[in-house]
Amino acid sequence: MEIDPRIYQLSIRTKLIQLSDTRIGISMVRKSRIIQKDAFKIIDTAKTIRQIDPQLEISLVCTHNICSKSILLLQNNAIDIAYV
Repeated sequence: MEIDPRIYQLSIRTKLIQLSDTRIGISMVRKSRIIQKDAFKIIDTAKTIRQIDPQLEISLVCTHNICSKSILLLQNNAIDIAYV
């Protein structure tokens, strides 16, 4: 179920998915590879969400096209990765 990103003061282009009562997914399903620059943007989005609701767990919902540096960066910032 999609969530309105304006609730968390995010751009309406950001796709948020309710994965469970305590987990939100940031959806980035695309053909191109997710690189480290994208990972920094995802971390900024996660920090904004955590400022509003610090109890939520955050996951990235994406395809397998993600670089290893991005995976480590996201894991170090407590962002799980869920593959589609």
